[in-house]
Amino acid sequence: MPKKKTSTSFEDALAELERLVNRLERGDLSLEETLQSFEHGVNLTRTCQKALLEAEQKVRILIDKNGGQVLEPFPDE
Repeated sequence: MPKKKTSTSFEDALAELERLVNRLERGDLSLEETLQSFEHGVNLTRTCQKALLEAEQKVRILIDKNGGQVLEPFPDE
């Protein structure tokens, strides 16, 4: 039997963050709702950032194990 997820996946957090931004952009929330939504958005952003950092670490480990190639950062645009 598969384990139940206790944390939000990157895709779920990103989709929820997009919905939240759309609600905030409409501007029809009360101040209290806006503050709560903003706080929730900050938490979702942290979830996404953590997932991306973990994925980057896994990629680095895989590259190191398979030939030691060096990752180069994208040039700044």
